[in-house]
Amino acid sequence: MRIDEVDGLRIATFGTGPRTIIAVHGITASLMAWAAAGRRLPDGWSLVAMDLRGRGHSASLPGPYGLPRHVEDVLRVADHVGAGQEAVLTGHSMGAYVAALAAARRPFARVVLVDGGIPLPPLPGDTDPDTALEALLGPALARLRQTFPSAEAYVDFFRAHPAFAGRWNDDVEAYARYDLTGPEGALRSRAVAEAVAQDGRWLHVEREAVGAALEAIKAPLHLLRAPRGLLDQPVGMLPDDLVRPWAERLPGLRDEVVPDCNHYTILFDERCVTTVVDRLTAPA
Repeated sequence: MRIDEVDGLRIATFGTGPRTIIAVHGITASLMAWAAAGRRLPDGWSLVAMDLRGRGHSASLPGPYGLPRHVEDVLRVADHVGAGQEAVLTGHSMGAYVAALAAARRPFARVVLVDGGIPLPPLPGDTDPDTALEALLGPALARLRQTFPSAEAYVDFFRAHPAFAGRWNDDVEAYARYDLTGPEGALRSRAVAEAVAQDGRWLHVEREAVGAALEAIKAPLHLLRAPRGLLDQPVGMLPDDLVRPWAERLPGLRDEVVPDCNHYTILFDERCVTTVVDRLTAPA
């Protein structure tokens, strides 16, 4: 993993090949969400991931946040590393929505949306977007409000997450440890709570913008879905009834469910992440 920086955004590059993947992480995540994929690249490929504004080692970058701001940052990184029309663009969870918006702005060879990118269902009645985000993310949001006495306590908090029960590995631990900041005795997540809140609101209230972006993408579009959800519940974040209308509306969309993984382990479980890497690097 080679570290670089662009205008305060931390960038990590995995692999040394001339073919480039630009990878975008989720709403409370970091570039380490892509480390397992980066280590499994075939020869001839490299993967460039960044800490989004308000996360990881880019946490100090100021708002406003919101997905259009992340799109600007992602395209700036792509330009910095010389990723042209031959590059692949991918994103996981919220990062998939950022990727969709970015791919509507400029051409890529392929766009791979990993358990995200399909407009969320409309909020019922007068449901507050912040309340909806709390219900969706659960422990991921809870950790932003907590401090931890030690790195081990923070790792134990992650280890107790339902998504990782029986699925813990070194990649998940490295991901958790990378997220830590603060003094011993009062450690906390690097993710900025207000950045997460602003981005979550955007996702819920700008559904039409996401749909318009999907329809504007010219590149081959591949959706990889986890059959299980953020808490390992049996219904995934993108269930069939949510995706089906978009698969019919977008004839170029390839929809694929990756078996036996949840919203998180699709990027950490060896078998699941191998499938993701294969779809990212498959011949056109």
